[in-house]
Amino acid sequence: MSSCRKPLDALTSRNPASWLTIFGPGAIIASLTIGSGELIFSSRGGALFGYQLLSLFLLVCVFKWALVFTTARHMILTGAHPFQRWMDLPGPRGWLPLVFLLLAIVSFPVWVSFHAGTLGTLASGLLHPQTSGTGTHLLWGMVILLVVIGLTLTGGYKRLEKLQLLFVLLMLLAVTVSLFLVHPEWMDLLAGFANVTPPDYPGWITPSVLENWLGVRYTTPPEFYSEISERPVWVELSTYVGVIGGSGYDYLAYVTYLRDKQWGLASNEQPNPVPLDAHDETARTRLRQWCRAPLIDCTLSFTIVLLFSAVFVACGTEILGTAHNVPDGNNLLNLQAEFVEATSQWLRPFYFVGAFLALFGTLYGTIEVAPAVMREIQNAFPRSATGGDPGKTRRITILWVGIGGMLVLIGNLTWQHITGASKPTALIAILTPANLFTGVLACGIICILSCWADRRYLASPFKTPLLLTLLNAVAAILFIALGIKAYWDHSGRMAFLILACTIAAAWLGVEVLNRRLAKRSADSND
Repeated sequence: MSSCRKPLDALTSRNPASWLTIFGPGAIIASLTIGSGELIFSSRGGALFGYQLLSLFLLVCVFKWALVFTTARHMILTGAHPFQRWMDLPGPRGWLPLVFLLLAIVSFPVWVSFHAGTLGTLASGLLHPQTSGTGTHLLWGMVILLVVIGLTLTGGYKRLEKLQLLFVLLMLLAVTVSLFLVHPEWMDLLAGFANVTPPDYPGWITPSVLENWLGVRYTTPPEFYSEISERPVWVELSTYVGVIGGSGYDYLAYVTYLRDKQWGLASNEQPNPVPLDAHDETARTRLRQWCRAPLIDCTLSFTIVLLFSAVFVACGTEILGTAHNVPDGNNLLNLQAEFVEATSQWLRPFYFVGAFLALFGTLYGTIEVAPAVMREIQNAFPRSATGGDPGKTRRITILWVGIGGMLVLIGNLTWQHITGASKPTALIAILTPANLFTGVLACGIICILSCWADRRYLASPFKTPLLLTLLNAVAAILFIALGIKAYWDHSGRMAFLILACTIAAAWLGVEVLNRRLAKRSADSND
C-alpha cells in the first residue's frame, strides 16, 4: 500500500476544498472527451436535436461514471487491472484481453487520424482559408501529429496530467463565459435534462415526401445534408454515446493511471496476494478511505463533462440549429466560430486558441492512452509471452498509433485526388465504426465484467454497493443493445462478421500461445 500521506489526509478532511487536490486522472478523461465530444459532437447534436439531447447525455454520464468508479474501486482494493481479471474468464486463458488488443490495433489509429485531421482543419482555416476543400487541413494534421508523437515519446503520465488539467481549466472558463454570451433559453435547457421523447432529425434534415398532380409520390432529399438524412438516427445517437465522457479504452487507461498516483493497492503491478479479509482493521479502514479518491476524481470529471456538453448543446441549438448548419470534421472552423461571432468579433481568436488547445490535449491524451492499455495487457500475460520490456512496448505502441493515424490521413487525401472529390471524406464517417465498439459495446462489456470481478474476488465487507451494481447492470444492457442496433443499422452483417472473426482469431491465438508456454515450462522442468 502507498505510504503517501498527503492524498490520504485530503480524503479524510472535512473541508470539501481539500478534496479538489485529488483531482488528476479524471482531468485526463475530461480532456479526452472535450476535444471530440463537446467541440464537435455536442454542438452537432444540438444543431440536429436541440435541448432534448441533454437527457441522453445525462444518462450517459451517470452510467459511465458508475463504470469508471466501479473499475477504479476494484483496482484500489486489489491492485488488479480488468485485463488481469479477464484472464480467468471461461475459455482459453487471455482470449478477451487479446480481442481488445486486436481491436485497439485498428481503432487507435482511426481515433488519432480523426483528432489530427480536426486540428489540421483549425490550422488550415486560420492560415490558409482560401484553400478550403483542397485537403490542406490533412497536410496540417500530419504535421501536428508528428509534433505530438515527439512529445509522447519524451513525456509520460506526469506531463499528461499537468497539460490536461491546464487545458480543462482554460476551456471550463471559456465555455462558461460562452454560455452566458449565447443567451440560451434557460428553461428549455433545464427541461432538456428531463426529456423522455426519443430525439429525431428536424424537418430540414429529413427528406420531404411529396405528391405531384398525377398522384405519384416522390421524395425530395434535403439540399445540403442528404448524407445525414441517410444515416439512421440510432447510429447518430450511438456516436454521441460513444464519445461523450470517453470510451472503454480511456477507462481501461484511467485505471492504469491510478498506479502512477499510487492510490491504495493500485501501485502493485500484480494483484495483491493477501485476501482483503486477512488485513488488519487499520489496513481495511485505510483502503476504504482510498476508495474516496476515485469517487471524488470521477465525480468531478463527469460533472465537467456534463457542463461542457450542456454549453455546446446550447450553442449548437441557438446558433447552428437556427441557421440549419451542422458541424463535422471538415467544416468545424467556420461553423464553430459562429458561437462567438454572434456576440463579438474580437472573441474569435480566443475561441480558436481554446479550441486548438482542447483538441491538442485530446490528441495527446489519445496517443498516451494506447501505451497505457498495452502496458496492462503486458502485465496480464506471462512475462515469457510478452518480452517483459515496458519501455520498448511503449515506444512501439506510440509509433504504431502515430504511423497508423498518418496512413489514414494519407489515404483520405489520396482518395480525394483520385476521385476528384471537392472535399475529403468526412472524418466522422471514418470514425463511426471504431467508435461504436470502443465507446459503446466495449463500455457494456466492461460494466458486466466489473460486476463479475467484484462478486468473485472481493471480500464481503468490500463488495460493490447494490445501487452501484444495478447502475452497471442497466448500463451494460443499454450500451450493448444500442451498440448492436447501431452496428446493424450502419454495417449490417459485415460488422458482426468482423467481430466474430476477431474473437475467433483471439481464441485461436491464445490457444497456440498457451500450448507453447506449457511446452516451454515442461521442457524447463525436464
